[in-house]
Amino acid sequence: MALGIIDWGIGGISIYKLIKEQRPQVPVIYFSDTGVTPYGKMSRGELVARLNNLIEFLEAHGATHLVIGCNAASTAIKFLKPNGLKTEGVIHVAVEAAARLKPRRLGLIGGRRTVLSGVYRQAFTERGIRLEQRIAQPLSGLIESGDVDSAELHSACKQILSPLKNCTDILLACTHYPAITNVLKEHVSPQTSFIDPASALVRKISAWRIGPKGSDVFFTSGSPSKMKKAALAAFDCRLTGIEKVRL
Repeated sequence: MALGIIDWGIGGISIYKLIKEQRPQVPVIYFSDTGVTPYGKMSRGELVARLNNLIEFLEAHGATHLVIGCNAASTAIKFLKPNGLKTEGVIHVAVEAAARLKPRRLGLIGGRRTVLSGVYRQAFTERGIRLEQRIAQPLSGLIESGDVDSAELHSACKQILSPLKNCTDILLACTHYPAITNVLKEHVSPQTSFIDPASALVRKISAWRIGPKGSDVFFTSGSPSKMKKAALAAFDCRLTGIEKVRL
């Protein structure tokens, strides 16, 4: 028994770190899919087919539970074939975490698919919360390259956040973004709070019975060396034994 985590890149490492801090005995199988087109730029059909392939791969390697640690991928979760794996995405828990705060003015930054899908807007409208959204697609690519504090990153953050700078709360609708919270804070009002739903997600899956204790395994369709570099720069997480696979 093991917990599978799927993300286009190293964004889900923010979730992985919290899991290991709270439940170190849980064996994790992590898949970073940077060898393919970013999920936010895929058509829904392409994304669903790709995710179903990864689910089969993780199940073949022992995964019994699954976290879709990517907002773009989570927009397609209802179309997936989990093959009996208990599955949780990031969107529902993110909405619940933000709604509990009763924000006076709520903003959101996320990838292209995440924003244009309308899934967050619909969920918050149903709760009587007005939402202001901005596409922040360049940020995940910069973070994935190991960039967490460059002039280019600051410029992108300033441009993206300008219309949201006076929001009381901004939801981070991409698991990459918590890596640059300090940069984001420089481009909004001092009173603005950022909402990282990773903790809420880990709390939700805390009741899952996964084990016994085993080793963590890391796969990528991209570059193991780049994955290692990015995980260290973004989340101060040292990954070893990353295996490149072609699917």
